[in-house]
Amino acid sequence: MNGKKIMALADANIMNTYRRVPIALVRGEGARVWDAEDREYLDFVAGIAVCNLGHSHPKVVKAIKKQAKELMHVSNLYYTKPQADVAAWLVAHSFADRVFFCNSGAEANEAAIKLARKYAHEKMGGGRFELITMKDSFHGRTMATITATGQEKFQFGFTPLLDGFTYVPFNDPDALEAAITPKTCGVMLEPIQGEGGVIIPDAAYLARVRDICDRRHILMIVDEVQTGIGRTGKLFAYEHSGVTPDIMTLAKALGNGFPVGAMLAREEVAGAFVPGNHASTFGGNLLGMAAVKATLKALVEDGVLDNCREMGEYFLAKLRKLQEKHPVITDVRGRGLMLACSLASEGAGIVGACQEKGLLINCTGGKTLRFVPPLIVDSGDIDEAIAILDSVMEGT
Repeated sequence: MNGKKIMALADANIMNTYRRVPIALVRGEGARVWDAEDREYLDFVAGIAVCNLGHSHPKVVKAIKKQAKELMHVSNLYYTKPQADVAAWLVAHSFADRVFFCNSGAEANEAAIKLARKYAHEKMGGGRFELITMKDSFHGRTMATITATGQEKFQFGFTPLLDGFTYVPFNDPDALEAAITPKTCGVMLEPIQGEGGVIIPDAAYLARVRDICDRRHILMIVDEVQTGIGRTGKLFAYEHSGVTPDIMTLAKALGNGFPVGAMLAREEVAGAFVPGNHASTFGGNLLGMAAVKATLKALVEDGVLDNCREMGEYFLAKLRKLQEKHPVITDVRGRGLMLACSLASEGAGIVGACQEKGLLINCTGGKTLRFVPPLIVDSGDIDEAIAILDSVMEGT
């Protein structure tokens, strides 16, 4: 079936919830994907920071195949070794003591919100249920997580929203502290705002947030759905700050494309959940756990984090050179392989022109080009992307 037929079939039967790019992708390998007409694209979207090991990584594919032959799914009423192994690995490599598995970032954040409220109910009294989140944040599309998201465009048409959320500017610890009331139970934030435009806070910001939470006896929740699993050059972005949260959420790259989410917490906080408080039929399913185990093993043992840091610095330097040449670029920023260019004008045209030349990139917020390629990219891939961007911007 050619691309036009695939797109027509989808348009006739799938709900209209996405502004889809008019290409039909059918296969991928490493940092590249191919459409139904066998045209090749350099993929610097990577499922929006999902395929950190690249597409169809052989170790992940092998692990899923092996597990599928043994056992695909049982209820969480039973123990399984793959789930226990992954939970133990995450605990050993993070601040956390306990893990809850689910299927997506929104579900992980939903679990974090529920856990924070349950903990507050038990430890702080029933009146402490409010969470402070950040303006321009993004936490998901369930009713609780769009309420937590500090962007009205995602909330429009879905009111009334849930009670118990207030918003303050990101990277403003004084505004955060001023917003705390006797009803506040915690703060929820991204270490780097992704959908908000790859906004990187001051170096001391997370430490200030941690200090405020400690002094005011409230929880610190970090949403690492996009920043986690190596995206910023460390396993988790909170590690750059030298402080640890009370709760962390993960998804996206956790299974390198297999849908998996997780919510992690310190022992004291995690203890607020007891049987019956929260659950997920497919959370921690065996195929997902096989994918996660293979992904994490490759990430730390195959030099992927080192490559992310090295290529991130290389890419950032190249983008800054591009900025010197093209006034349309007003700012360049990034950490690891999570980078962005702010533009003086709308970026949709640049995204479309890059696609025509074989480069897939993403625009968020209208005027921010976001680059989240697989963490296995090399300098040749980056040079190719820069050359395409350069040629496209010549005409802007």
